[in-house]
Amino acid sequence: QVQLVESGGGLVQAGGSLRLSCAASRRTFVNYVMAWFRQAPGKEREFVAAISGSGGITDYANAVKGRFTISRGNAKNTVYLQMNSLKPEDTAVYYCAGHAAGTLATSRYDYNYWGQGTQVTVSS
Repeated sequence: QVQLVESGGGLVQAGGSLRLSCAASRRTFVNYVMAWFRQAPGKEREFVAAISGSGGITDYANAVKGRFTISRGNAKNTVYLQMNSLKPEDTAVYYCAGHAAGTLATSRYDYNYWGQGTQVTVSS
């Protein structure tokens, strides 16, 4: 059973930073496209950022461009989301996701592996 395990969420003041981590339980994920999504209460799960298997190509939602950075660890089966200049509207449960196809998909329906989520709360 493949697992994605997120960590690093928490409570932070507006303007602060957090770094989320996602560790995959299998080495096969080194070639997978990995992404972060988030879901706020009463809202749809939305795309945040994605990274290619090599780590050389990234994509971001407009709402987080210039503030968030997605990256892969040296072993490539760990993915990070560095979040800077956090805003109260960034408050959500953040999910790590993966899929085997080569495209940097932004739709949640293209991803077939999901973590359990980690809560990020930004206070004003």
